[in-house]
Amino acid sequence: MARVASTNAKTRPHVLQALHALGGALAHALPIIALALSWEALAASGAFTPFQLPRLSAVLARIWTDAIAGDLALNSALTLYRALTGFAIAAMSGVVLGMAMSRNTAMRWLFDPLVSVGFPMPKIAFLPVIMLWLGVYDLSKIAMVVLDAIFPVVTATVAGIASVDRHLLWSARNLGASEREVLREIVLPAASAQIMTGLQVALPIALIVAVVAEMLMGGYGLGGAMVHASRFADSHGVFAGILEIAIVGYALVKAMTFLRRRLLIWHQEALRPSTV
Repeated sequence: MARVASTNAKTRPHVLQALHALGGALAHALPIIALALSWEALAASGAFTPFQLPRLSAVLARIWTDAIAGDLALNSALTLYRALTGFAIAAMSGVVLGMAMSRNTAMRWLFDPLVSVGFPMPKIAFLPVIMLWLGVYDLSKIAMVVLDAIFPVVTATVAGIASVDRHLLWSARNLGASEREVLREIVLPAASAQIMTGLQVALPIALIVAVVAEMLMGGYGLGGAMVHASRFADSHGVFAGILEIAIVGYALVKAMTFLRRRLLIWHQEALRPSTV
């Protein structure tokens, strides 16, 4: 009996932790569940025609049909390829450019006005030029993603490096550290939280721009499939596309949040309780 009681005492905290985690997951899912039930009820009420607002159950059935046919996997893969490729290029280029602007006065003089003007500008205005130069295939869509996603990364990198404690830099230099060592061992780790924030902002922008570019240029992809469905008055296909894009975007944001936690596990923000 004593052994059983001891075993129960040991397993009780694990059970409580599991129940707490389950309760947190349900609490986060409640708004989505409420929205789904409201959608189904509103569509079934007759206030809208099935063309204006199809039932969620019918939209889910359409997504299942697309998945069985292979269209969902093809379109999702193409959209993710364009978005993630453009995001990777924007991430690497943005960090390098931000570092150069922070460490070199001439680079800052040259690029700071361009970043200040280009960041708030709607980059979709360059789409006709991109189409003229690169055509309407993957290269032009990836170029649009890079053009949009690079600005948050550059500004976050510049701001992160500017916020590094100068006393750390002076101390490292006084101890004989080279500029490369200062950059690698002090500047980048200290600025990494803000750089990751810029990447978190840039990732959904990359997906949005990829979908918009597909809508405007045509072809395969989640955006192209939605436009194709709208041309044939396929309401179920349009709403299925909206739901698919929402799911893909949610998955990307959660993956980026998980990556941030793993990469910054040593950072002081990891010691604070997360609300995500």
